Amino acid sequence: MNYLIAFTIVMVFMLIGDWVSAATKAFIPSIFITAVLFTIGFWTVLPKDIVAQASFNTQFVGVGISLLLVHLGTLMNLRELLDQWKAVCIALLGVAGTLIFTLIVGTFIFDWHTVVAAIPPLTGGLVAALLMTDGLKAAGITSLVALPVSMYIMHSMIGYPLTSLLLRKEGNRLANKYRNEKDDPDSDVAKMIHQGHVEEEQKKPIFNLPNQYQTPVFIIVRVALVALFSNWIASLMHGAINANVICLIFGVIAHQLGFLEDSALDKAKVFNWLMYGLLAYVFAQLSLTTPKIIGGIIVQILVLIVLGIFGMFLASFALAKPFGMSKNMAFACSLTALFGFPADFILTTEVCHSVAKDDDEEAYLTANILPKMLVGGFATVSVASVIIASVFLKLL
Repeated sequence: MNYLIAFTIVMVFMLIGDWVSAATKAFIPSIFITAVLFTIGFWTVLPKDIVAQASFNTQFVGVGISLLLVHLGTLMNLRELLDQWKAVCIALLGVAGTLIFTLIVGTFIFDWHTVVAAIPPLTGGLVAALLMTDGLKAAGITSLVALPVSMYIMHSMIGYPLTSLLLRKEGNRLANKYRNEKDDPDSDVAKMIHQGHVEEEQKKPIFNLPNQYQTPVFIIVRVALVALFSNWIASLMHGAINANVICLIFGVIAHQLGFLEDSALDKAKVFNWLMYGLLAYVFAQLSLTTPKIIGGIIVQILVLIVLGIFGMFLASFALAKPFGMSKNMAFACSLTALFGFPADFILTTEVCHSVAKDDDEEAYLTANILPKMLVGGFATVSVASVIIASVFLKLL
């Protein structure tokens, strides 16, 4: 009974976030509302392990994130993925802007240890935050132990609405471009649409089985095999390339070869289940702090977040034009450092759905924005932030 109650509460929080996002046409992102609800709940009456009680534990997430990333590979083609080197550069240089600006200005305001402890989680995810927490404990700097995780939680809450606003501006720009150029055969939009149709026609599935054998579990098994193979390759490389990145790459390749169909897990009817479970697990990290902890370091957190985001802003706006990207898109790519996957996926799809007038337009917006956001998130959260944390541990 307790497990069912926990599951219901988690799903109600997700539902409220979805409804607020729908009612505001994604001006207020669903994950921001859900994160606020979980924070209030953890700080008042919710048990800290409610997400695990709802069955969304580490094992579930370990399976879910690999399957989801393979699935995301079925939403794009190899050419789209390879074209995202500019997004990787923008995201990494945005992080560099954060590092430089925060180190230079931040050390005039706070002591060295405070700035060093805050920067890795500011430029990445939970792994970087936990690495810095352990490093502070080992160094005996107990007064700052709560700072990395608190920084990780607070910068996400600020990053969600800011990124949503930027993506909406980019979505409106692309939507206007689509509406103005889709009927001009010489336009980039028409060429992109035509190329998509050609690739769709040329795509031949490997398995031409009768319909009675094309079941959801057959799709799940194939996605699982690609995920398993990807993780095996990652283990052979001893972490040189993050396993999540390899899952995405092999998902794209399996899709191109016809081993996986378009939107594989959607067709298997399990995509939303896995995505909600992964989101719930992310929100579970909000239980790591209390109002008392946040209250004691709120000034340091907010000032360093503002400095970090301003550093991203300066770098991404300066580099947008040289890299052939709009300023809003470049800044949004850099901001993926504040949350990564799955938030980058949710924010992008919500905005594309709310801005677009029809399915074709939504597909065009998604094809232009989603690969940049996903690849930017992996470059910052999965790779750069862990490297930064490893280096900054030596500076404590």
